[in-house]
Amino acid sequence: MEHYYQPEIECASREEIIKIQNEKLVKQVRHVWDNVPYYRKKMEEKGVTPDDVKSIDDLYKLPFLSKDDLRESYPFGMMGVPQKDVVRIHSTSGTTGKRVVAFYNQHDIDLWEDCCARAIAAAGGTKEDVCQVSYGFGLFTGGAGLNGGSHKLGCMTVPTSSGNTDRQIMFLRDLNATIICCTPSYAAFLGESLKEMGLTPDEIPLKAGIFGAEAWSEEMRRDIEKTLGIKAYDIYGLTELSGPGVSFECSAQQGMHVNEDHFIAEIIDPDTEEVLPEGAVGELVFTAVDKEAFPMIRYRTHDVCSLTREPCSCGRTHVRMTRLMGRTDDMLIIRGVNVFPSQIETVLLNEGYAANYLILVDRVGTTDSFEIQVEMTPEMFTDNVGEVAERQKNLVEKLKSMLGLRAKVTLVAPKSIARSEGKAVRVIDKRKFF
Repeated sequence: MEHYYQPEIECASREEIIKIQNEKLVKQVRHVWDNVPYYRKKMEEKGVTPDDVKSIDDLYKLPFLSKDDLRESYPFGMMGVPQKDVVRIHSTSGTTGKRVVAFYNQHDIDLWEDCCARAIAAAGGTKEDVCQVSYGFGLFTGGAGLNGGSHKLGCMTVPTSSGNTDRQIMFLRDLNATIICCTPSYAAFLGESLKEMGLTPDEIPLKAGIFGAEAWSEEMRRDIEKTLGIKAYDIYGLTELSGPGVSFECSAQQGMHVNEDHFIAEIIDPDTEEVLPEGAVGELVFTAVDKEAFPMIRYRTHDVCSLTREPCSCGRTHVRMTRLMGRTDDMLIIRGVNVFPSQIETVLLNEGYAANYLILVDRVGTTDSFEIQVEMTPEMFTDNVGEVAERQKNLVEKLKSMLGLRAKVTLVAPKSIARSEGKAVRVIDKRKFF
């Protein structure tokens, strides 16, 4: 039996959804014009005023927002309410170390938690369930979002956060957890750990898992389902838009339903910025129509996918987005963390290295491996093993401070990394996602 959290919205007619979106968009554009000078300036540059936006048909007239805008307006330039009304921030790393700081008032948190509650209900969750939230808590949005959603749904919530696998498994078994929320790679690791402990999927009570924050393949899904004895559901979100719960999978698992009463999705050609028709593959753009403290209008996600409105067997009427097919920028997601080559470049240049490096990413078992090969300059080149080891150790720490992630660093001889005539090949990613 299909479960819903807010059936009247989740199964609303197309006409009702469009009516909600029209009303909210008109109100949101006015809100942003009045309260976010940074975006108002962008509108003025494009010759658009709130009077030009009467419905979602006028969305195309509005300027886009990008991560560069968020960096330029850091920290308070995109805030849409007085600071005294902000009750929380979350944050993600920016392209050169300047972080994206997202603001929330209580209204925003309530809406976000509703979205996450819908995702848990779509995975079969009810107030009878025990939901273990094994995403990280803190600046990362995963833990807080699913924790709040689980509360809203009325599940007994176990906020274990990430890591400490022995304790995770102890709580799974002792508290009879039926739903787990974490990254797919951590779910796979849990499955391996259970096997090593001599436990079979029948000996743990889990029935469903909600996995996001990194790309994962259908093969990985099947593997997790087998090792944990569950049905594995995808969830999508961005800190800029609130966090997980922007869209989620239902029992049909034929794409993720976008919470269209809160987020309008568009697909554009990343080069021409032209809006593409339904079914076309392109860059995903979102407008958050009722976020007050950090209102994102036409935010370019750089994620590549397509949208479909074909009826879904689950009964939900909201548009579905396909599994992500790639990125239009050079961002990598490694162990759930956003990594940009430009961040690595910043550290190398600050430490006296040239910008000649190679990022090697692979998946060993269920965990991402992350190595950076860095060319030494002729001045620092030496065959003194101790000196090289010390330099590598220093870079590991400096990079960890910038990225929030530990990488293996290998210093190599000058001019030993192949040069390219065209765009330098900086990344070799051998993980299989699609």
